[in-house]
Amino acid sequence: MIHLFEHRIVDTGRLPLFGFFVAFIVTFVLTRVNVRLIRADVRWWFRNVQAGDVHIHHVVFGVVLMLVGGVASLAVPDGRVGLDLAAAVVFGMGSALVLDEFALILHLSDVYWTEKGRASVDAVFVAIAVTGLLLLGVNPLGLESSPLPAVPGIQVEVISGFYVASLAVNLVLAVLTLLKGKIWTGLIGLFVPALLIVGAVRVARPGSPWSRWRYGVDSRKYARAVRRETRIRRPLIRGKIWVQEFIAGRHDLIPPELRNRRAAAERANRRKLARARRRAAARAHRLRRRPARPGPHHRPSQNPPREGREQRRAPQEPPPAPGPHPHPPPPNRPGPGRGRPREDDPSAGRPPGGRPHGDKPSGGRTPVLGTQGGQAIGAGPCGAEPRGGWPCGDRP
Repeated sequence: MIHLFEHRIVDTGRLPLFGFFVAFIVTFVLTRVNVRLIRADVRWWFRNVQAGDVHIHHVVFGVVLMLVGGVASLAVPDGRVGLDLAAAVVFGMGSALVLDEFALILHLSDVYWTEKGRASVDAVFVAIAVTGLLLLGVNPLGLESSPLPAVPGIQVEVISGFYVASLAVNLVLAVLTLLKGKIWTGLIGLFVPALLIVGAVRVARPGSPWSRWRYGVDSRKYARAVRRETRIRRPLIRGKIWVQEFIAGRHDLIPPELRNRRAAAERANRRKLARARRRAAARAHRLRRRPARPGPHHRPSQNPPREGREQRRAPQEPPPAPGPHPHPPPPNRPGPGRGRPREDDPSAGRPPGGRPHGDKPSGGRTPVLGTQGGQAIGAGPCGAEPRGGWPCGDRP
């Protein structure tokens, strides 16, 4: 194992790259462990670095380490393998801290634990894959560090032209594969050109730029892309998410700060909705109270209107005042408020005709005082007084 390491890493001059690779992976893993313990609010662990009210993200420390490692690698003279290795280690640590918050740089927002924060883990995985391929000696696009071999019977210019043409074709295929939304196929295809051919020939992903430019919504290619996305791509994405959450933690949980912001936004939306509902209710109430104006072609309905709420609540008219008595007392009779006639009055105890009780008028007829119900009412003796009259000489 040691002999293989010396033969493939040390003798080929890839020791600084190996230091970068190891430092990158170790720093990323330790950073994720640190942030997960801070998120779990463990008492014996560190806390977030703050300067007053400002939270300092670890991307700041990553930028500083990358600057120090890059400048040191340029300043180290040739032949100092130890210093080159140290500069590469510092640069790898800074690169891991920066790419761990790649989503924050991309969205310019604290989306570390949200769904958008998965972009940071994707960027780290891509960096690890590319560095590992370079460490294994695989060159991108078929580039060769050694001079081209001489072939008998073929000029060097022809070989160089063919080599440059192959590089251009591989680069075009890589760009086409990336435009079709196949990130991993395009990046790994830089080192394995056969993957670029497969990615460029197959249909694009539904949400890729190539699909938006070239595929119609009702086209057969778009339907085939959606079918392949559902049958093949989705299971692979679920597996990748499981690996990411196992290493870097779950990104579908919202931290308290973002939860408070979302709750405040929801409360504001609820207030706006309630205000709009109150305005709509007030407008409808005003329209109900306003009488409807008949249009130019309005025809009145022949059916009587139903009794509405206003008609049911309308005050009823008071009953008419009682009128005069239907049978007023005779004018010669003492009415209410008059006293009983005196005993010495010669007309006392006489009927209206001036005749005493029991006498009959001349001619044998009873005088008629009035009519009631079509029948004549006569002034008979005291027991046969007309209806509405008073007994002889009595007050009501």
